[in-house]
Amino acid sequence: MWDDFDEDEDWDEESEFDPKSQRDQIYSHPVMKKANEIVSLTRALVGSLDEARKELYGGMMKEDAMVMCTKFSAAEGVNDYILKMENATIMKVHARHLHSMTYQLAVEETHAEEHLNLLREAIGEFKTLFVDWVKGFDPSDRYDDGWGLFV
Repeated sequence: MWDDFDEDEDWDEESEFDPKSQRDQIYSHPVMKKANEIVSLTRALVGSLDEARKELYGGMMKEDAMVMCTKFSAAEGVNDYILKMENATIMKVHARHLHSMTYQLAVEETHAEEHLNLLREAIGEFKTLFVDWVKGFDPSDRYDDGWGLFV
């Protein structure tokens, strides 16, 4: 009974999934490196907010930054164009929201403009890397999930 598995000619041990290799590939990608930089900058900004603003804006800002990382990992973990585009869209929305929060903080004069500009510049650099990354998606590799997006 168990001998059936030993005779599987289609099994190729060299093509076996290697989670460490995939993780290393994801974390060394320029988009992920920039997203992690944005997480660090966001944490620093939120950490310097007064308690009221930290409670009001801090959670949203940190969530925006973290979602950019997690959705990148999700997109890199699949080949399907539709899933990649879905994750990329979510990343874009969170990046734009985080960027707009820097202007809200500027209006409330919570930080020196130079500090807010650091985060804005990092998001701008992320955007450039993001555009190049999305251009690499293969639109022919798709599975229609029935939602009608990106088909």
